[in-house]
Amino acid sequence: QVQLVESGGGLVQAGGSLRLSCAASGRTSRISAMGWFRQAPGKERQFVAAIKWSGESPYYTDSMKGRFTISRDSAKNTVYLQMNNLKPEDTAIYYCAVGRIVTTAWGRYDVWGQGTQVTVSS
Repeated sequence: QVQLVESGGGLVQAGGSLRLSCAASGRTSRISAMGWFRQAPGKERQFVAAIKWSGESPYYTDSMKGRFTISRDSAKNTVYLQMNNLKPEDTAIYYCAVGRIVTTAWGRYDVWGQGTQVTVSS
């Protein structure tokens, strides 16, 4: 089994930056892809970005291209989400998840972290 732990969330002013981390442990050899999703109160879970476990093929939802960057540190078994120029509408709980392929469909991800809160003030 794989375990995921997110960190790096917090309170930031609009225009600021945060870097989220998702550390994987356990049977990491079984990981093929990692995704980031977010969910704001009263809203559906939304795809943010995903990447192959090899670090290849980063993919983003259109609204976040140019502001968010997903990357992987193979030595640390950690995937990062660098978020720049944050906006109040980016406020949500951010989750990382393990999947078999890079996809926007949250149902295709098998293991989820506990989430980390990101709050952007105006």
